[in-house]
Amino acid sequence: MWNPDVYLAFADHRGRPFYDLLSRVGAESPRRVVDLGCGPGNLTLTLTDRWPDAVIEAVDSSQEMVDAARARGLDASLGELEAWAPKPDTDVVLSNAALQWVPSHRELLVRWAGELPAGAWIAMQVPGNFDAPSHAAVRELASSPRWLDALRDIPFRVGKVVDSAVEYAALLSDADCAVDTWETTYVHELTGEHPVLDWITGTALTPVKGALDEQDWQRFRNELIPVLDARYPARPDGRTLFPFRRIFVVARVA
Repeated sequence: MWNPDVYLAFADHRGRPFYDLLSRVGAESPRRVVDLGCGPGNLTLTLTDRWPDAVIEAVDSSQEMVDAARARGLDASLGELEAWAPKPDTDVVLSNAALQWVPSHRELLVRWAGELPAGAWIAMQVPGNFDAPSHAAVRELASSPRWLDALRDIPFRVGKVVDSAVEYAALLSDADCAVDTWETTYVHELTGEHPVLDWITGTALTPVKGALDEQDWQRFRNELIPVLDARYPARPDGRTLFPFRRIFVVARVA
């Protein structure tokens, strides 16, 4: 279960890649702009400022996120991204930090490129930090004897969850698109008592929280705290530096 309030705790940091992605989309007067994985809708709303005449379509697989987006005035709908198909007037498809949850997203990108009208834009951003110390710490703790039985069925994402910028460029070039891809590692300055734990609570730890009762969830968090604090030590000024790699893809359909 996704918690919009927890996710929005780092709204400024999470929003920056969205704007970096959007800056490379050259659509001038799109008819329909779609945000796949719209989350709580705070970033989706900004699309109306850039393209005030466009129909804004918002989709998310979490009812909690859809409810939060609707509360912001968006006509958001609940749906799995794998099942989404573009309407004939779709000129821009955006997906910010969502497609990493969809194992078949590579096939989806190619399919969308074939279904969208000529000149349409596809823009996505996915995290590339699945081997980061934060994720490794969660996997190590979850596989320990204390937690293995309770968390055995959670598909902790390891290995090649997403591709490199070069691989996405080749994939969409083969689909007859003009492609612009790049990678960026943001070094976020976080504050708070346990800021990295707070960050991943809104994302990577969501399935862990869903698998545990409240008492065990608090125990898991407490056991994770010293591991994360050791891997991401606070500076003397109290700030914690948190590197986060992200992969960007912008493609225009021929």
